[in-house]
Amino acid sequence: MRDRNAPLTRDDIASLDWDKMGGLLPAIVQDRTSGRVLMVGYMNQEALSATLKSGLATFFSRSKDRLWQKGETSGNALLVDAIFADCDADALLVLAAPKGPTCHLGSDSCFGAAPTCGAGWLEELSMIVRDRARSADSTSYTRTLLAAGRGRIAQKVGEEGVEVALAAVSRPASECAEELADLIYHLTVLMESLELGWGDVIDLLQERHFASSSTAAS
Repeated sequence: MRDRNAPLTRDDIASLDWDKMGGLLPAIVQDRTSGRVLMVGYMNQEALSATLKSGLATFFSRSKDRLWQKGETSGNALLVDAIFADCDADALLVLAAPKGPTCHLGSDSCFGAAPTCGAGWLEELSMIVRDRARSADSTSYTRTLLAAGRGRIAQKVGEEGVEVALAAVSRPASECAEELADLIYHLTVLMESLELGWGDVIDLLQERHFASSSTAAS
């Protein structure tokens, strides 16, 4: 029996409910780091098999009546991390890292400017910092800080960390949140200088969590 909590493998394909929609399953693509919904497509068994084999999101085009790999002409591929089936085995959740804009209109998501909610927005913060780093805006604090070098950025992280600690023992929670926001911003700038993103940090935290959970269960 297929483990509903585990990502799909090619051995699981036949166990899905392909009859309900005439051999197709809706596939919701979600940014693996931010959680933002990027697009919805459809997969038949061949498309799902191709996706799991190549690691590149492949769909069945109902208008062209053929398989199409996302980015086959634009280069804006979706690098698939894992695919899960829902409780009825008739819909798919595709966790992927987008390589460029997902929408054919040039936006990151086919759902336009729908905001990323919660902690997932940290990945968007990383992208904002990266854009500022590459901009020619001499008034940008982010660009100026990155130009000052990693030592200066690390100094700012240390200063903001001290501010957080002091606020935690002497100021209201709302003011602590302000200091934490400053710290998180400067940490994001530091990660940019190190060519890291929040996704790298989150992946490590998840690995530690799963490792500790596995140890506790054994």
